[in-house]
Amino acid sequence: MNNIMNVLLLGSGGREHALAWKIAQSPLLKTLYIAPGNAGTDQCGKNVNINISDFSAVESFIINNDIGMLVVGPEAPLVEGIHDYLISKPELKGLKIIGPQKAGAMLEGSKDFAKAFMHRHHIPTAAYRTFTYETINEAHSFLDTLNPPYVIKADGLAAGKGVIICDKKNEAINTIDEILKNEKFGEAGSKVVIEEFLDGIEMSVFVLTDGKKYILLPEAKDYKRIGEGDTGPNTGGMGSISPVPFADKDLMLRIEKEVVIPTIKGLKKDNIPYTGFIFFGLMICNDAPFVIEYNVRMGDPETESVIPRIESDLLEAFEACATGKLSEYNLQTDARFAATVMLVSEGYPGSYEKGKKMTISEKAFEGVLFHAGTKKSDDFVVSNGGRVLAVTAYGNTMDEALKEAYNHVPEVNFEGKTFRNDLGKDLQKYC
Repeated sequence: MNNIMNVLLLGSGGREHALAWKIAQSPLLKTLYIAPGNAGTDQCGKNVNINISDFSAVESFIINNDIGMLVVGPEAPLVEGIHDYLISKPELKGLKIIGPQKAGAMLEGSKDFAKAFMHRHHIPTAAYRTFTYETINEAHSFLDTLNPPYVIKADGLAAGKGVIICDKKNEAINTIDEILKNEKFGEAGSKVVIEEFLDGIEMSVFVLTDGKKYILLPEAKDYKRIGEGDTGPNTGGMGSISPVPFADKDLMLRIEKEVVIPTIKGLKKDNIPYTGFIFFGLMICNDAPFVIEYNVRMGDPETESVIPRIESDLLEAFEACATGKLSEYNLQTDARFAATVMLVSEGYPGSYEKGKKMTISEKAFEGVLFHAGTKKSDDFVVSNGGRVLAVTAYGNTMDEALKEAYNHVPEVNFEGKTFRNDLGKDLQKYC
């Protein structure tokens, strides 16, 4: 194994705090820098005020601070090509990067690209077609070939808001027109993907891969809707649970065989280089896995329940991934459950106020508080986003982990604090 190194982690959310928390535990780490980070990540390393879309600024920081590894947390810089930009610089020849090049990032950057990839490599997914403004009338007609509800997706990145499920045909037509005619999502909506609706239960599966070998990480179930009983608009995620009670050994083997392995083989066959995470958003229908979407980074809030279950050295795993030695890495996981409750700003996912002063009583408990939308203001921590802080706790059962997490929710306070009380209720029948 190489000598200790300086690491730069890009991002500012709960996912990045969880990654920073784990990386900071590694004996391979010299100094961890987080750009821009939040009020929690500065407990794990040094926050640096860099615009992560300014690739030349990232490049300068890497050179000036002798960075040996770059870990890219969010999807936007990957889709914009930060990996390609940095490897084109001769002075950064030895830099290790966790996060795919632009060609691989298209799995998340274009839903049309991802669906075509799945069909090409016989990976189970919903039937679909893609349309543009020029073929908008065909899009309207295609709805007649489907049974409601209708799944309408903006092709590009839309900050988690680009998937709309419509119960009625006229609602679906209006949604298509909003995206293609009225440019609701801008360039991200220059194409729409219309899919058949899959009726099942969702789960998230994650791998770390070098494009040839992969490590299967703990799976998770997240909760996207703002309201109890999965009601109201989608959010970036209101909580997560790992492991998934219904994901038994047979299902996980089937997911590997039918989804994970064909994806890795597909990347290789298409000559798409890939170093980093792949997130498989799955719908399980009658015990069969179907891919709803790919992400090219870890999920949020799933990271906050997946990463705490990894016992082995994450930085060592990144080193093995970047150097093509994943087959030599042995992942050790905690058998306990981890449950994450997300505390959000009042009004989220609509408009909300920032700058709410927070009080956090970090009493000792079996878990971790992961900051998401927070920042330091003078001597205080204040809210700085829709999703503000994640309370993650362990338990020998799912119910124990959830109870422990909910017990610690009152220790974090800010004006307008909102959270869901019903996480895990839909999974109790599997326990």
